[in-house]
Amino acid sequence: MSTSNNAAGLAALSICESLLLAMNDRGLLPENEIVGVLRDAAATHENTIDTEPDAEIHRAAAALINQIIAGGNSVRRPPA
Repeated sequence: MSTSNNAAGLAALSICESLLLAMNDRGLLPENEIVGVLRDAAATHENTIDTEPDAEIHRAAAALINQIIAGGNSVRRPPA
């Protein structure tokens, strides 16, 4: 992947994360809905057929989304 593609992907991820956080902060989407959106996105990438030319990048995208879910980075949580 080129540097410009990597930068575009990183920018898109940051924008989406900010939008999800803002929607949760404003009460537009509860945490379970945000996690559901992320799970749907991960599933889309996980269901890519292995023979597709971009199958590896789809698996990597799914893994990244699943790490975001596991890390709890999709919503703000009060300090423990």
